[in-house]
Amino acid sequence: MFTRPPELPDSALLDALLEGWGLSVASLEYRAVGFGSHHWSGTDTSGRRWFVTVDDLDAKRGSRDELPGAVFERLRAALATARAVSDAGAVFVVSPIPARDGAVVRRVSERFVLALYPYIEGVSQSGEYESVSDRLAVLDLIVTLHASPAALTSATRVDDFVLANRDELVRALDDLAGRWDRGPYSERARVLLCGHAKGVERLLARYDRLTDEARDQPDRMVLTHGEPHIDNVILTATGPVLVDWDTTLIAPPERDLWMLESGDGSVIDTYTKATGTRVLPSMLDLYRLRWDLAEVALYIALFRQPHADNADARESWKNLNYFLEPARRWPSPM
Repeated sequence: MFTRPPELPDSALLDALLEGWGLSVASLEYRAVGFGSHHWSGTDTSGRRWFVTVDDLDAKRGSRDELPGAVFERLRAALATARAVSDAGAVFVVSPIPARDGAVVRRVSERFVLALYPYIEGVSQSGEYESVSDRLAVLDLIVTLHASPAALTSATRVDDFVLANRDELVRALDDLAGRWDRGPYSERARVLLCGHAKGVERLLARYDRLTDEARDQPDRMVLTHGEPHIDNVILTATGPVLVDWDTTLIAPPERDLWMLESGDGSVIDTYTKATGTRVLPSMLDLYRLRWDLAEVALYIALFRQPHADNADARESWKNLNYFLEPARRWPSPM
């Protein structure tokens, strides 16, 4: 996130790191990277560097009715799975460092949850993969991840295919007649959604049909990262590693593959040869569609709440305009 939460002073983080990990931090710097969690880099009194991630449980609710405790448990289960896979020898998994009590996450407050990571030396990129070889290098990691033994995933959550913030999006679609006035982007968001309402409803119906198909094939499910895009890859001296394991789930393999496939079929062909698993175009559509709808639902929910005109809001408005174009992004009849 670009804007650090004012409710979270450095002193709260320093106390959590000391109490949870016995870590005495000499310096702490907010890093405006990513767009979902808050990040800091820090150096302890011995000179060792660390990376701190803080998640806002309110912002990560899947629906208006989901309680913070449920969000916490969902996050904890995902990161505990990543830690288990890492401990089993998957060196490409950048997992959280357990606190002294063994926990992979620690409550800073009722709203905020902290995880501590090693600082990874390497090169980070953003945008799109630059080459097929880059995609295939990450695919090698995904193939290994998908083959994780069941003993490591016994406590891992299974994808329930619930679309995050769908309830807020449906409420918004039913409330397009009157002006929205909760902040500087509210009315602009309403006007934008008005122009694409029918397309969004069409995509929601398509999403439901695809999730029915996915539920009918539980035997295809594997351990997935959830977001293996280039922003979650660090190129190190020994090869690429994956960060941001907070969405780890048991799910169809296409949950990871759609982000790696460039359209030339090389990723799908390589995955099929490596695993013997036939990749289903309908499931690739499912997760690409889910991504679009979840982005739209998230930003519509944000702009229907009180908000300020800050860097995060401006980025959200840009993203909403990009994803809220169903006719362009999904031109085929569905």
